[in-house]
Amino acid sequence: MPAEVAASVFPQLEALLPHVQKPIQYVGGELNSTVKPWESCDVRWALMYPDAYEVGLPNQGVMILYEVLNEQEGVLAERTYSVWPDLEALMREHAVPQFTVDSHRPVKAFDVLGLSFSTELGYTNMLTALDLAGIPLESKDRGLDDPIVLAGGHAAFNPEPIADFIDAAIIGDGEQAVLDMTKIIREWKAEGCPGGREEVLFRLARTGSVYIPAFYDVEYLPDGRIARVVPNRSGVPWRVSKHTVMDLDEWPYPKQPLVPLAETVHERMSVEIFRGCTRGCRFCQAGMITRPVRERSITGIGEMVEKGLKATGFEEVGLLSLSSADHSEIGDIAKGLADRYEEDKIGLSLPSTRVDAFNVDLANELTRNGRRSGLTFAPEGGSERMRKVINKMVSEEDLIRTVATAYGNGWRQVKLYFMCGLPTETDEDVLQIADMATKVIAKGREVSRSNDIRCTVSIGGFVPKPHTPFQWAPQLSAEETDARLEKLRDKIRGDKKYGRSIGFRYHDGKPGIVEGLLSRGDRRVGAVIRAVYEDGGRFDGWREHFSYERWMACADKTLPAFGVDVDWYTTREKTYEEVLPWDHLDSGLDKDWLWEDWQDALDETEVEDCRWTPCFDCGVCPQMDTWPQVSNSGKKLLPLTVKKDAPTSDHAH
Repeated sequence: MPAEVAASVFPQLEALLPHVQKPIQYVGGELNSTVKPWESCDVRWALMYPDAYEVGLPNQGVMILYEVLNEQEGVLAERTYSVWPDLEALMREHAVPQFTVDSHRPVKAFDVLGLSFSTELGYTNMLTALDLAGIPLESKDRGLDDPIVLAGGHAAFNPEPIADFIDAAIIGDGEQAVLDMTKIIREWKAEGCPGGREEVLFRLARTGSVYIPAFYDVEYLPDGRIARVVPNRSGVPWRVSKHTVMDLDEWPYPKQPLVPLAETVHERMSVEIFRGCTRGCRFCQAGMITRPVRERSITGIGEMVEKGLKATGFEEVGLLSLSSADHSEIGDIAKGLADRYEEDKIGLSLPSTRVDAFNVDLANELTRNGRRSGLTFAPEGGSERMRKVINKMVSEEDLIRTVATAYGNGWRQVKLYFMCGLPTETDEDVLQIADMATKVIAKGREVSRSNDIRCTVSIGGFVPKPHTPFQWAPQLSAEETDARLEKLRDKIRGDKKYGRSIGFRYHDGKPGIVEGLLSRGDRRVGAVIRAVYEDGGRFDGWREHFSYERWMACADKTLPAFGVDVDWYTTREKTYEEVLPWDHLDSGLDKDWLWEDWQDALDETEVEDCRWTPCFDCGVCPQMDTWPQVSNSGKKLLPLTVKKDAPTSDHAH
């Protein structure tokens, strides 16, 4: 395995920093970061969020695993992020390898390079980092001196497009999974690394919960579809299942959140108040793959906020989850935290609020100590019919009533988020977004008795994702998406009475097609990713670095050899019989249930939230031996009865 001692590359790096933008992002030493002596550890992880420091540092997944691993005796974890093209060029020129920010050790010296992908657009950045680190791009070319390259995060639920580049993938929650993996690597190293790299990967595969792509062969039909995916050695499971951490109160991470040195996208301390979602929005991969719902208790949340604020000095707390207002005790949580931190002027935020879960009491608690910024709601579909198709049960009356309440209580700005290109959508469905926005402004002017209010309409292109009922759906082409959005823009701008109060923001359809290719692709798409990387593709999630033309040119160059093209992966509707690239990766959801839900979508049939109604047999609970966990402790979060600097154990809960 990699070197016993790894020297810091900081002396070489330091000479380059005066010549790059924002050099502070590469120096490390953040508050609450951890540096352990290299020699005292026998398993060493480099954790990467494959994007710039400002996006990667606040990422909760990496922050949690960093802390979980560093708490272990004899284990160290350090962080690495994507370097901007200016530093990349200098590193290549001066032979400085990809390094960690914690102690500037070469990434190649670690046992594991763990990458967290929340979006597929980070794949080219992964290849850049591997190349800079001196690690062969393809797993088949790596030897005993190279780290195990591991993918995790939501995109890892279909790691097939990057199957050639990774050694392993973990699907689902990482907390327990990285500890289990560490134990296997430690035992193998203690035995003297018998059987080499292949043996340690086999031991990981045998657990049934680490996916090793090299141990599976994909067979294709003459028309390009997959015939089957089959293990190529005995002892490897046919299907790999996801990890689910059940009791969140047992995992109160991060306890010591990292405080960035440079400006980042989120300047706040975040607490995940529950994991999972059972609303059943058919477009939402995160809601489907993170089932069942597991709520953190009100007291658990209170303790995490208390410790986190003490450890960081942040002035805002984000209460994170896929639908935070759905926590069964959200009212008491918000009031309890607002009471407790009133004197300290600590602001609270919910990332986005469901229209039907919003109430003014909650909103007032959230803004009591902070500022009144805008409110964000996500109806997602422009027409009532579309919202039935996607199972987003929000009526126009609900929305208007909610918005009226907000404007009537002093808010001046509301942001509405929609998607374009949803299955069965027509131009008319999208044009109804303009009607909804004008009704919102009209109602707002009426209740606030003022013309000084705004409504911003923000629209993203819809990308069908694996493990959702829409995994079979055709994607709308970039041209059709753009044409539809242009009609909507003209309709909003043409409105003399309300148009000037409505902001309109939209992403064109091009990045969505690339994301569609990468999210529903199979192993053949790896050739496209590599070609884009070799042609200079970097930071594809950033508008100024993304090139649709480059992706299409590389696809045109590589895919015909396999008899498929971009449309085959994106705008083609899939059938029930088709073997999907990720069918051997088990998210717990029953494929027949997903298909039935897809048929329900086409029939415009809505489905209730299974947290409060009988089970719909999606398959997750019995198969994973899990169940929805609702906190309902009945406790209130009392204000602290002691001075701020007293030990935590004296707090009255």
